[in-house]
Amino acid sequence: MSKNCVGIILAAGEGTRMKSVIPKVMHPLCGRPMLAYVLDLAKELKLKSTLVVVGHKREMLQELLAEYKAKPVYQDKLLGTADAIKRAEGALRSFSGDIIVLYGDQPLLREETLQRLIQKHNEADAAATILSAYVDNPCGYGRIIRDNFCSIKAIVEEKDAAREQKNVNEINTGIICFKKHLLFKAIAKIKPNNAKKEYYLTDCIKLMADEGLRIDSIALKGDVKEAQGINTRIDLAEAQKIMRYRMLEKFMLAGIGIVDPETTHIDFGSAIGQDTIIYPFTVVEKDVKIGKFCQIGPFCHLRPGTVIEDKTVIGNYTEITRSRIGGESFMKHFSYLGDTVAGNKVNIGCGTVVANFDGKNKQKTVIGDGAFIGCDTVLRAPVKIGKHAITGAGAVVTKDVKAQEVVVGVPARPLRK
Repeated sequence: MSKNCVGIILAAGEGTRMKSVIPKVMHPLCGRPMLAYVLDLAKELKLKSTLVVVGHKREMLQELLAEYKAKPVYQDKLLGTADAIKRAEGALRSFSGDIIVLYGDQPLLREETLQRLIQKHNEADAAATILSAYVDNPCGYGRIIRDNFCSIKAIVEEKDAAREQKNVNEINTGIICFKKHLLFKAIAKIKPNNAKKEYYLTDCIKLMADEGLRIDSIALKGDVKEAQGINTRIDLAEAQKIMRYRMLEKFMLAGIGIVDPETTHIDFGSAIGQDTIIYPFTVVEKDVKIGKFCQIGPFCHLRPGTVIEDKTVIGNYTEITRSRIGGESFMKHFSYLGDTVAGNKVNIGCGTVVANFDGKNKQKTVIGDGAFIGCDTVLRAPVKIGKHAITGAGAVVTKDVKAQEVVVGVPARPLRK
């Protein structure tokens, strides 16, 4: 369906309203740049190729674009969306199919919505097919203008709209599918006769309609926030809330218990096993793996590189980073593990801290199977705790502990039998 379709993602804007030195499309959304979600969409649609129009600090996008094998197209001056698309014309000289225009700051769109748009475009054999939406308050959006026969005649941006046009509640989401040769023919005729003095891509619609070409549309189903653009950090927070709940929904439908979705934050790229329960106020960052039948939280922070194996309990006010905790282990209260490998059936007592940073480098700690780490133990890395070893309450362990050995004190020393 979309194999003869190329995607052009517009991502050159400065995003001045974000008040940031980071390009808008690179701001993180649930642990990854918002642009990555749009690149995922292009990949899921199985487009022939994907071009990304870049501009402001384009060097910060290079690694992400290379990962997706997306071709960058440079827009040196921000002269509008039509000018941005025109920059891609040379790269598409040998292509003769359709073009779907996407935006790097619209990460909430769903694949099925875009598949429906492309399908309608193909079936209608239209010059352009618009993804529109009906909203109660259209303020800030371009309006879809139709004639008395409901045919689309134009898209008018709000700053250029007449009073009666501003009352129209059908809006342009920005997502449009075009026939390639008709698109670039129309772009060549666009003039910047508008409030911003820019070349608007939406002007193509009026030019095409005036020539008697067919303009079609589909309306967005369900929540119109799916096509929400992100312009401010307030928008970003709202999008984060929506995306986070989508991810939690998938986990719950897969058999993971999320006690309170409102207070649970799980980043993209985390994996959780069936029948694990996540309690309130838990933060699971990207690249965390949690096994089956675990209990996590409340008030738990799992940072990148953490692996929790099956039937392990990680409780209140705990933090783990770059560590692996073996199966059937317990770490129930007020503890921190960093750069640690703990075996199976390990007990991490209340208040245990791994001092993994020596002032210059992160150091490793290894805890053997069945070890019992007493309350308020400090493990000064690098250090190894042998299998079934025990540390006494308040011990400061600075040297390796042998298997089945008991150490106590500051610094910790073997306890005589």
